[in-house]
Amino acid sequence: MAEVISAAALARTFPTRRGPVEAVRGIDLTVHEGEILGFLGPNGAGKTTTLRMLTTLLTPTGGAATVAGHDLARDPAGVRRACGYVAQSGGVDPQISVREELVTQGRLYRLTRGQAVDRAAELARDLGLEGLLDRRCGTLSGGQRRRLDIAMALTHRPKVLFLDEPTTGLDPGSRADLWELVRRLRDEHGTTVFLTTHYLDEADALADRLVVVDRGVVAAEGTPSALKLRHAGSIDASLQDTFLAITGRGPAKADPAPVAV
Repeated sequence: MAEVISAAALARTFPTRRGPVEAVRGIDLTVHEGEILGFLGPNGAGKTTTLRMLTTLLTPTGGAATVAGHDLARDPAGVRRACGYVAQSGGVDPQISVREELVTQGRLYRLTRGQAVDRAAELARDLGLEGLLDRRCGTLSGGQRRRLDIAMALTHRPKVLFLDEPTTGLDPGSRADLWELVRRLRDEHGTTVFLTTHYLDEADALADRLVVVDRGVVAAEGTPSALKLRHAGSIDASLQDTFLAITGRGPAKADPAPVAV
């Protein structure tokens, strides 16, 4: 199976008033084509920092990585063309319609007006947004907004989709709908999905493989069943017990933001 993401000794140090903070101290990981990878870690483990480096939002201070064959340092534009990114907070304009938002996104990716309109219709159909195209984005429910966020990230047909805490704040029904959407992206389109989440039931239900980071390095990796057997003694153990056995700490929502000098 082809490698889509590869990182070796990936590191990021932040300068602060109290001295340098090693947010990521050397991440080694591989993600394969068509895989849903669950990227887990306690508060401050370095998971959000790692995701931001892999999507070119932060420059690594050490190590190397490639995304879809593009080197993070030498070809960041190629990385951006190959990946879609859905941030925790989303980024839609509440004052315009869903159709306008999708078409604008297409134009930003240099599609012609006609191509952008066609792509917006295609995305709306695939992601269950057809009946919402003329609604203002600000009137959408939480689950509808997340589907729109994902649609925007898929405008350019990326090989890799990065999802940062995609279901935070959603009700159980909306979470289940989003899980099904992520599975369809993998099964029907072969999309590789890199998922960070603090919901362990979500990671257990969705991920083909898990990488658990702690204190800026990889603490464990494997399928959910393999990790449960290895660290909690039974494939019937909960992922919560397994996570605690690996890290000794509970999961958390996001890494704290360092204070730059």
